[in-house]
Amino acid sequence: MMEKWLMGVDLGGTTTKLALINLYGEIIHKWEISTDISENGKFITMNIAKAIDAKLEELNEPKSKVLGIGMGAPGPVKFVNGSIYEAINIGWKDYPLKDLLEVETSLPAVIDNDANMAALGEMWKGAGNGAKDLVCVTLGTGVGGGIIHNGQIVHGTSGAAGEIGHITVVTDGGAPCNCGKTGCLETVASATGIVRLALEALHNSEQMSLLQQKINEGIMLSSKLLFQCANAGDPLSKAVVDKVCNYLGLALSHVGNVMNPDKIVIGGGVSQAGDILLANVRSAFEKYSFKRVCKSTKISLATLGNDAGVIGAAWLIKNQLNP
Repeated sequence: MMEKWLMGVDLGGTTTKLALINLYGEIIHKWEISTDISENGKFITMNIAKAIDAKLEELNEPKSKVLGIGMGAPGPVKFVNGSIYEAINIGWKDYPLKDLLEVETSLPAVIDNDANMAALGEMWKGAGNGAKDLVCVTLGTGVGGGIIHNGQIVHGTSGAAGEIGHITVVTDGGAPCNCGKTGCLETVASATGIVRLALEALHNSEQMSLLQQKINEGIMLSSKLLFQCANAGDPLSKAVVDKVCNYLGLALSHVGNVMNPDKIVIGGGVSQAGDILLANVRSAFEKYSFKRVCKSTKISLATLGNDAGVIGAAWLIKNQLNP
């Protein structure tokens, strides 16, 4: 009997990740293509279909080997019909993504938000393995979130559940967020938000710091550099890291108190800071969360990296088809 594969797709604003995955969640082949957002993203589904056909031809494998395609997309998703309410960076609004993808690929498809897919991936094969109640927060250019209850993604009435990045954590003004509010977690815990906090700290400091020395040497300021300097004992960098982790721990305590999950998994590029991020977030979570929640919720770093989205997408189509 021919081994069957699942197709996982993680749509980003600049690149689209694709992977052929077996029924056990193991990646057989993975690759990337550029995301063509011209003409409001009208060529995206066509390009994905062409990329899948080209890869199968390269591998000398028939299309019938692929059971279906799961795809994570940015923005709120209307899960019942797989349409996108709005994906600002791509130009989609009320976009029938599932229908178009099925037409182009001739495969059954399922669509969900990209952060939700990352959460499913971590639940299936990553740091959340074994957990049925799981929260995944992704710290990248923005802050995304996925909430799983009893093994199922929580979508909410309009597809906007899990928008952890837009929990207000700075109430005395705060920086403006892309969503139109101010003081969102995204403004202080995303990679761009962390850089902004670091710049403010440097501007207000009269003493030379290791972070400023590195910048003077020509190293670009980034969240990665900030955490490196904090690890090296730089007081200014440590103060900024403490502030970031306090905000993140506060937001996660709110989510924890509402959901009481088994695990909270922190992913995205910022999570590569490792133990200094994890330890400080745990400390803040303990400070702000309900005691029973604190004792029963484990906070850990994601383990799948950039593969979480495609693995989660494969899990979703696998469970929809029940092969």
